[in-house]
Amino acid sequence: MQKRHKNRQQYFEEQGYTTKKYVIPFIEEFLSINTQTTVLEIGCGEGGNLTPFLDIGCKAVGVDLNGVQLERAAGFFSEHPKKENLQLIHQDIYKVSPQELGEFDLIIMRDVIEHIPNQEKFMGYVKQFLKKEGKFFLGFPPWQMPFGGHQQGCKNKLLSKLPYYHLLPNPIYKAMLKGGGETDSKIASLLNTKSTGISIDRFQRILKAENYHIDKVVFYLFNPNYEIKFGLTPRKQLGLLSSIPVLRNFVTTCGYYLISKTHN
Repeated sequence: MQKRHKNRQQYFEEQGYTTKKYVIPFIEEFLSINTQTTVLEIGCGEGGNLTPFLDIGCKAVGVDLNGVQLERAAGFFSEHPKKENLQLIHQDIYKVSPQELGEFDLIIMRDVIEHIPNQEKFMGYVKQFLKKEGKFFLGFPPWQMPFGGHQQGCKNKLLSKLPYYHLLPNPIYKAMLKGGGETDSKIASLLNTKSTGISIDRFQRILKAENYHIDKVVFYLFNPNYEIKFGLTPRKQLGLLSSIPVLRNFVTTCGYYLISKTHN
């Protein structure tokens, strides 16, 4: 796992693969993706998710706080035949205005919302960048899933494969990480993830409070990204399991949402 996270070219290509094969078809039931489509990715990192949109000919913008990742993105896209359609912005999204950036047909976020503090504020703010009939795609691992704390990135082999212990109280969780030899910076990062992790139920309450409409949602037993990462075929949950939150929340490895602004 550590090796994979360090190989950023591989990570970039994995993102593009999953977005092309699973995310775009998921979206296209409600929004046609073509050369006229404008796409904004918030928390774009190296921009792998934007690759298939750029391949189609979309106008794409990626925003991220991490300047190092954006520098890598610029390098990865340097030979792309449609690179002129891509704009990369190193900035806090709260410091970017809709007047400056414009409105988009599609906003995408994959594996990002669970790292953002105060998701209520965030979801209320970003709707400004969405056109009236625009769509917002979010894919994320819910907090209560086996590795919702992102502990799979631990250096300790046992801790990286141990599920659910991120749900323990902070003092116990921290003691386990420290006892396993994780660095102070890694422990701080994992505790920060613990503070921002978001459950299915809380996310859906936020959507309701911020006047979003859920156009489509799918809960996965096996995350679509596991295909390229681990060779596992994606598996959607059965309807009965999805309808029982106390079970669903602990076995959902990924939720795919397509949402839009509610019009009064």
